Amino acid sequence: MGLLDGQRAVVTGGASGIGRASARRMAEEGAAVAVVDVNVEAAREVAEEIDGTAYAADVTDPEGLRAAVDAAAGAMGGITIMFNNAGIGGLSPLHEWAPEEWNRILAVNLTGVYLGFRAAVPHIRASGGGSLVSTASISGTRPAAGEAPYSAAKAGVAALTASAALEYGPQIRVNSVSPGMILTALTEPLVQFLPHERERFDRVTPLGRIGQPDDVADVVVFLCSHLARFITGQNVVVDGGMTLHGSGVDGIFDQVFSPGA
Repeated sequence: MGLLDGQRAVVTGGASGIGRASARRMAEEGAAVAVVDVNVEAAREVAEEIDGTAYAADVTDPEGLRAAVDAAAGAMGGITIMFNNAGIGGLSPLHEWAPEEWNRILAVNLTGVYLGFRAAVPHIRASGGGSLVSTASISGTRPAAGEAPYSAAKAGVAALTASAALEYGPQIRVNSVSPGMILTALTEPLVQFLPHERERFDRVTPLGRIGQPDDVADVVVFLCSHLARFITGQNVVVDGGMTLHGSGVDGIFDQVFSPGA
């Protein structure tokens, strides 16, 4: 018997990285899974692997996301789990962020979570209750230079999680996960650009290695399962202990940019 037998889950940003790993783990634990992503071809590949369904949607498009979630609910006979995982990042001196880039990062990483709640909550309530999980980040609590909009958005996700938990309990539990340095499509370019940083990431992490998507996916599955039945409003850090030494990415900004030069 799987931890998520009989559950029906929607995963945004499910075509790659933490989203893909979480969709796979949810399916392994017995859930029906709908994969939502702007890259619908990649989403279909994941869905085929797990006998799920795939939908194209940009999480910043209220009606497009709602249509995808409604379609998923129709196909699965309801929704009991919503994992808001879609995210984007970037690195720039604060005063050099173009307003449209700033707004896009906040729109995807923060407003996209609100829109996910907006689309999923009616279905979860209609199904008798369930779980909302969102991806925050250690950058929201231990920001590093150069990632101001990302850090601001992820701090907002943790605050939104707490507020939503107060609103939606006891029927719906609401939590977030804050990954540390996880090797995904979002972080791999940084590691490749500064290859010596990979060794440092391993060194400053007490558990001795950079994280993998499955490390986060297992926590997501736990939070969605009955094992977490008395947990809500929490932001669970999954970083191998990296934040015991700071943000883990301190100093990278100075290697990429030379402010004041």
